[in-house]
Amino acid sequence: MIKLIIDTDPGIDDAMAIFYAAAAPEISLLGLTTVFGNVTTRIATRNALRLLEAADLEVPVAHGAEAPLSLPPFSPSAQVHGDEGFGDIPAQEPKGAPVAEEAADFLIRMAREHRGELVLCPIGPLTNIALAIQRDPEFVKNLKRIVIMGGSLEEGGNITPHAEANIYHDPHAADVVFASGAELVMVGLDVTHQILCTKADFSLIAARSPELGGMLQTMSEFYLDFYETVGKFDGCSLHDPAAVIACSHPKLFEVRKMPIRVSCSGETAGATQEADKGSRAETSVCLNVDAEAVKALFLTRLALLP
Repeated sequence: MIKLIIDTDPGIDDAMAIFYAAAAPEISLLGLTTVFGNVTTRIATRNALRLLEAADLEVPVAHGAEAPLSLPPFSPSAQVHGDEGFGDIPAQEPKGAPVAEEAADFLIRMAREHRGELVLCPIGPLTNIALAIQRDPEFVKNLKRIVIMGGSLEEGGNITPHAEANIYHDPHAADVVFASGAELVMVGLDVTHQILCTKADFSLIAARSPELGGMLQTMSEFYLDFYETVGKFDGCSLHDPAAVIACSHPKLFEVRKMPIRVSCSGETAGATQEADKGSRAETSVCLNVDAEAVKALFLTRLALLP
């Protein structure tokens, strides 16, 4: 059983990833921490609580950083995820509330309590993770590993020609994480662009899981429409679910180990680049994937939901 915390900015593909984790029998979801990105951190926290309540999960949510470490705040990605984060699904206040601890402190405590066992899966900007690293020198030693949805080595970017969105929205935090010496896996665009979910796939999810699958299908309509506006008519990429799947099924991904640095300024800001050998610990960079197996696992697990 994998003890997992997801750091998230829900977000449509975040919802897919969280519902996957809720359904996967091999994952014990210990908490969600929230960050800005697809939406503001306030909306991310509200959405995380909504998703857990929809899935009937009693899991703590810790509200996180509201702006990057050094850069000014970014506007949310409303054109991709809708104003409220879930496409055309309107805002709805959850019954629950976040824990009193802020996200970085919650992460530090949970890593200490589950020393050597906790897997952390950030699927938004890496600000909370960087803050935890800066506050506690033992933090990365206490973790089992960090599996990051973000970056790109050979695929180029999806927000600029050079940068993937999660890294771009706080490159300074990302560089802190890649320099930390943690056991790191980077699940970036090199592999997530290979895994596509179509309109027919979402219909199948809804047929098998009418309540939560139906919720995802409704969200997906907005998401797929966005993909079509940028010329992608064959479905949406399973960015965030791929990272969660890599936590439990690493053998479905082909990695190359190398040190990674993040460009923090200029035209290449947010680019994840190979660093000089020996300059920092190596990251396992996912460069290929058994896309059919990952997608089949995603569809099979979601069918277990109500």
